[in-house]
Amino acid sequence: MRNLLTSVLLTSVAGIASASDLPNPVLPSDFPTLDAEIVAIGRQLFFDPVLSGNDNIACATCHHPALGTGDAMSLSIGEGGLGLGRMREVVNGNAPKARIPRNAPALFNLGAREFSVMFHDGRVQMSRDAMYGIAMPEGRTLERPVATPLAAQNILPILSHDEMAGHPGENPIADAIDAEEIHGPNGAWQQITDKVEAIEEYRMAFDWVIGKDTPLHITDIGNALSQFITYEFRATDSPFDQFLSGKADALAPDQLAGMELFYGAANCASCHSGKFQTDHGFHAIGLPQFGPGKDDAYSDAGRGMITGLAADKYRFRTPSLRNVTLSAPYGHNGAYSDLEAMVRHHLDPFEGLGNYDRRQAALHDLGAQDKDWEPMENLAEVLRIAMAAEIEPVDLSEIEIDQLMAFLSALEDPISRNGRLGVPDRVPSDLPLDPVSDPS
Repeated sequence: MRNLLTSVLLTSVAGIASASDLPNPVLPSDFPTLDAEIVAIGRQLFFDPVLSGNDNIACATCHHPALGTGDAMSLSIGEGGLGLGRMREVVNGNAPKARIPRNAPALFNLGAREFSVMFHDGRVQMSRDAMYGIAMPEGRTLERPVATPLAAQNILPILSHDEMAGHPGENPIADAIDAEEIHGPNGAWQQITDKVEAIEEYRMAFDWVIGKDTPLHITDIGNALSQFITYEFRATDSPFDQFLSGKADALAPDQLAGMELFYGAANCASCHSGKFQTDHGFHAIGLPQFGPGKDDAYSDAGRGMITGLAADKYRFRTPSLRNVTLSAPYGHNGAYSDLEAMVRHHLDPFEGLGNYDRRQAALHDLGAQDKDWEPMENLAEVLRIAMAAEIEPVDLSEIEIDQLMAFLSALEDPISRNGRLGVPDRVPSDLPLDPVSDPS
């Protein structure tokens, strides 16, 4: 039940969104119970490059807490890069085959119970019809049950040649993936697991969790990563959370005005609804397309590539807006490095697409990447993206845009700037860690 002070404040501010428009406060029960031992293992694994085929990339490389659990780039460099964020550089003699086709999404609150869909296109999601209740991409079916969809998601980037696995000829894991040997005792998942299990410190830690005589399995690694992400990147103590819990002065006047717009005239909450400002659905918002895309034409049909439905083309998962001020760039391909520019695109997606400033894209210089902008040079493709857009233009004044931005800042949890446990001093493999912060 909402605190009486909140209700009084809501009714006393002229024009403020009604209490019924606002979500309920986040509760501890909205998250699963965690095991401290497993969280500790997951922390080590998250920062350890041992999960990559060439021992040179960790989960944290593209989801670093110092960079808002992303990497501050529109499209990342995985294999073939060295460094963190904007300072990541191409390794001589091992240039990336391509950019990662989609933006590295933020990890905040992904461990909450209501998050049942993963990735920009939802290719991992809870499903009664799927093996162990979680739908996975073709050829990547789960071998055993996992605790959450997040745990299932965690064991997929390690199978991507461009993200973490490396390319054929570079290591046995990459070769197995190239041959589509994913499952079984000689499959890529087991080879990665064997690397972890061969490190005594990991094996001893897992002994406390699965027992000394139980062989380690890739799902144990996925579950450990999930528990760490759930604990470390929980963001539920923002000024907005405090306001919902009854702290009447938690929001400044401009943030209150922005909240009224968000849940009212600006129509943001039609998609960014619920406790975490996401409906967990898929929507087309007319974002410009660039980078390698997901098909031979450098385009990206999003959810439509998963479902095969024409109505789903160019739709992407609604992201949570928690800590949105920390997690630039924005969009499925990081089209906007500036949050206000992304907000303005939502207000008029047709104008945003037609007059897109390519300088908004944060891209590493990979040399001859002449195809990056091919979709935007293709008038037919631009028109298809525009016609698929579902958002109706909204007319806001400059003052109202400022107020909306103020409210978005109220969704930031202060602990998320540093995290709860933070970066370990070392990892059990003793492989080098990514730098703690982005020098840029």
